[in-house]
Amino acid sequence: MTGATDESFRAAVKPLVDALGGEMVEPALARGDDVVLAWEGREVVAVRLPHLSDSLDHILADLERKHGMPLAELDRKAKQSVVRGLEARGAFAVRHGVETVAAALGVSRFTVYNYLNRESARRGV
Repeated sequence: MTGATDESFRAAVKPLVDALGGEMVEPALARGDDVVLAWEGREVVAVRLPHLSDSLDHILADLERKHGMPLAELDRKAKQSVVRGLEARGAFAVRHGVETVAAALGVSRFTVYNYLNRESARRGV
């Protein structure tokens, strides 16, 4: 594999690594919990995944970029939509997930639970 092909492979996986909040490192620097990606039998890049709590912070920062404003400035419907999306991504399975999301949205934990309960009732769960 040529250096140019290695770079093409890295460029192809970079958006996924960025979306996960990971870091790309040289395979020789990989640690035990890094994921080494190989292409055509050669190790090309290792991906260092963040801790779950860091992932939630990364997701919240990404949501702020997508909305173009701090999440706390969103209206109620938009905040409810954010909570639905975060629930679908498993954000509330992370320790202190509700507290972290509530702080980012500028609401209480109770409000986040109300949003979650409202969505469960809407789905008939």
